[in-house]
Amino acid sequence: MTIRAAVFDVDGTLVDTNYLHTTCWWESLRQAGHFVQMPDVHAAIGLGSADLLEHLLGEGRDRGEDDGISAGHKLLYASWHERLAPFDSAAALLKRLHADGWRVVLATSAGGPELAALRKAIDADDAITATASADDVDAGKPHPEPVLHALDLVGARPEDSVFVGDSVWDMRAGRSAGVTPVAVLSGGISRAELEAAGAAEVYANTAALLDDLESSAFGQR
Repeated sequence: MTIRAAVFDVDGTLVDTNYLHTTCWWESLRQAGHFVQMPDVHAAIGLGSADLLEHLLGEGRDRGEDDGISAGHKLLYASWHERLAPFDSAAALLKRLHADGWRVVLATSAGGPELAALRKAIDADDAITATASADDVDAGKPHPEPVLHALDLVGARPEDSVFVGDSVWDMRAGRSAGVTPVAVLSGGISRAELEAAGAAEVYANTAALLDDLESSAFGQR
């Protein structure tokens, strides 16, 4: 029997958090004396903490600050844990795919209490087969490792799988992993940027993807 994996990014894809992350990283960087413009911070969301800081501050930064800046972001973001909101039909989409025989896997740079808060917000644990978090891999997106690890968790092949995300980092990771990358616009990244990064299909949000599911990459498998 062919195992089909439906791999999902979480922040900006299933849960409306990208602009919260942007504000919290911007403030933590500011407190550390780094004045980075918000559009630049927003464009880096989806990278793991170390990669995000390298992307924004460069290789020549004082790496001794990294842990403090990351901790500041986590502390600021934690104040939102109980108020995180899923996108419309996010849970319904996961449950529909699960009912259709897909193995639903989350692939996210979040871990620990943050991941628990995200799963609580989605409220679809009965449809989620496995989770590949930042705690489980050595390299984050755009490296393919998070997506490949997600596939390994359920025994699926890349050619039988679809990865849904909202960032250019997601699309690059999906392409490198050999899955079909599907993008949503709910993270605030433009259609043109997502397509340039490798998106095979682009939808406005999870509700739009659910509405068009049978004609999407999911319906073609």
